[in-house]
Amino acid sequence: MFSTLSKILLAAGLMARQATSAPASSTVEARQDGQRLVFAHYMVGVTSGQTAEKWRADVVEARAAGIDGFALNAGAQDTYNDVQLPLAYAAAASVPGFKVFISFDQAASSWSPDQVIARVNQFRDSPAQLKINGLPVVSTFEGPAWADNWAQVRTATGGIYLIPDWSSLGPQGVAGRLNTIDGAFNWGAWPNANSDQITTDADRQYQQVLGDKSYMMGVSPYFYTNLRGNGWSKNWYSSSDSLWFDRWKQVLEVLPDYVQIITWNDYGESSYMNAPTPAQIYPGADIYVNGFNHKAFQFVLPYFISAYKAGTPNVPLPAEGAVAWYRTTRKNVCSDGGTVWGQGGTQSATLGTQDVVSIIALSNSRRDITISIGGASSTVSPIDSFGSAYYYEVPFNGRTGPVTVSAGGRSTTGPSITNSCPAAGRVNFNAVAIQV
Repeated sequence: MFSTLSKILLAAGLMARQATSAPASSTVEARQDGQRLVFAHYMVGVTSGQTAEKWRADVVEARAAGIDGFALNAGAQDTYNDVQLPLAYAAAASVPGFKVFISFDQAASSWSPDQVIARVNQFRDSPAQLKINGLPVVSTFEGPAWADNWAQVRTATGGIYLIPDWSSLGPQGVAGRLNTIDGAFNWGAWPNANSDQITTDADRQYQQVLGDKSYMMGVSPYFYTNLRGNGWSKNWYSSSDSLWFDRWKQVLEVLPDYVQIITWNDYGESSYMNAPTPAQIYPGADIYVNGFNHKAFQFVLPYFISAYKAGTPNVPLPAEGAVAWYRTTRKNVCSDGGTVWGQGGTQSATLGTQDVVSIIALSNSRRDITISIGGASSTVSPIDSFGSAYYYEVPFNGRTGPVTVSAGGRSTTGPSITNSCPAAGRVNFNAVAIQV
């Protein structure tokens, strides 16, 4: 992010408010409504010059996937917030059922209380503003050191519903600040360093300490970043072979109040879930983002979101089909480029991934699928499932060439797997996603 820069400065410590007496409208509240909602984290920091048409196209695309709104990550240093935030709110207001809220990036941004108050008041009455208990929702990326300012913000705005991401504190740290917040957002949507599986331990701990306050659970399809120079210094891959399946399965187990998908458009961290927008790709990320479309990750969302909102995977399937994702080279085809396994990891990223094509198929019945790599086919059975979602992995087994996935009478061919080292001279740990 131009606000992604914030995360860099927290790399050593991150994965991934003392309230004063005030009028009733300015105090911390327990959640009263029971509606589950799903949001996507949208990087406003990469939208300089973005048009109203682009904003509306993104909102329409997200809504079609079942997403209820965007968390608008905004850094104080970005002067184009004055143009882009109103465009975002206007686009959201034009699409029925879609809401937005600001996530103030406080990791490296110098937001002043007056600036935050002005932004909250600017949009609090917008029809697109997400509200809980009648109060505008406000979130953050980090900022526990800013906590004492929130009482002033509440008083000056007539009240907010604060759901910050203070993941650097962890659940127990957040537990000590419950009188300041209305809920908490867990940014931990990826496995820890040197681990290939994500657990629900932190999710359960957040729910326990929050009690009747709102819990927002982070979910992500992927993570790989390799940005150096110009203020950037981050280079890690978080195990993502089965992450998109695993984390949604966990959502059905945890049933949080809200889900936030990380991210809609953070191309520098490969966590995006759309077709890359060239103007939003930070210099240096283009070598691992260009040609690596992630839009197919959206295919499973209408079913996953419907199941989450119903509290059961036994809901009607909107459509049968599949999404497959894979790297386009073997993990050892050439140098790992110094990429480590997870944020703060000490081992090579090659230890955190397998040479496989990963597939989630949505089907009304269990079935085998066929994968062809360079014309050599394999038929495989699911290795995990929940409801109408089935997960498969197909090893490369040394094969190269175009990847064709066939399921339920449909097939799609994606980019070739090759034995050639990418032009950058190192393995690209990003994946391409295709829809069947």
